[in-house]
Amino acid sequence: MSHRSVPMTGNPRKIRWVLPKGATQFGALAIILLIDSLVAPHFFSIHIQDGRLFGSLVDIFNRGAPVALLALGMTLVIATGGIDLSVGAVMAIAGATAATLTSHGYPLGMVLPAALAVGAICGLWNGFLVAVLQIQPIVATLMLMVAGRGIAQLITEGQIVTFESGALSHLGSGALFTLPMPIIIAFAMLIAVWVLTRKTALGLFIESVGINLRSAYNAGVNTRLVLVAVYVICGICAAVAGVIVTADIRGADANNAGLWLELDAILAVVIGGGSLLGGRFNLLLSVIGALIIQGMNTGILLSGFKPEFNLVLKALVVLAVLVVQSPRVSLRNLLRRKP
Repeated sequence: MSHRSVPMTGNPRKIRWVLPKGATQFGALAIILLIDSLVAPHFFSIHIQDGRLFGSLVDIFNRGAPVALLALGMTLVIATGGIDLSVGAVMAIAGATAATLTSHGYPLGMVLPAALAVGAICGLWNGFLVAVLQIQPIVATLMLMVAGRGIAQLITEGQIVTFESGALSHLGSGALFTLPMPIIIAFAMLIAVWVLTRKTALGLFIESVGINLRSAYNAGVNTRLVLVAVYVICGICAAVAGVIVTADIRGADANNAGLWLELDAILAVVIGGGSLLGGRFNLLLSVIGALIIQGMNTGILLSGFKPEFNLVLKALVVLAVLVVQSPRVSLRNLLRRKP
């Protein structure tokens, strides 16, 4: 009996290391927090005072809550292939509404629904322009971005409105189980939006619209309703963020409330891996992106750099992320190139 050796054909199988989803974002957040700790010696020290957690690390999560809320809504809008430049202005409108009603003696049970309704109406307006009139999202939302500040000033009559309501201010500076309320509210909104988009068909519809609007329509998806829904959700998220900021400072400044935060929200989504072309989205990673931005802000302030340097750094981060996402200059393509 003879034995023949069969020659092995083909190239040996290469082992490829694949990072878990979100590892890049969590790693970047860890690195930024580590750098912040080198700048501030007691960065990770946390203590309880007056029934509330205090510390630089807690402040990052606390101050990052408004941007995280904006990022939640912006994630859904960008997933459809759109963008919302009006979220900062919606924050100002909702904050002005809450502060004005509170200063006139209205209870919290009426103030909160009114502020959220204002945000929903703003989102409905944007959705109508984009879905029904088919105006480009960047143009449609730019209208409200410009007009929104004027609307907020009309509500406050051009003044900085202050109030002394302990119930409303508790939402911005209070605590529950030692955790600051903005953190709890942002976490609750994350869970609510996640359930809405991942436990119902809405999330699948959003991704299908972002991938191919025409194909989604031909498949029976009510694309107009989906587009309107994401802008309404985005408006509500912006309204919640506006109420938190107003409650924290116990007043409403129509000129400065939410100023340029729409750029931070877009950056948070991009850092979280969201594509500006639309498609798949990840809410948690967008929130991590918001924390990364706040971590950079805190690090710059602690290191003594001028605040203007922060804008330059954010622009460089956006450029780096977009280059990595580019089909022509992607990390995967660079690794596959032969020498």
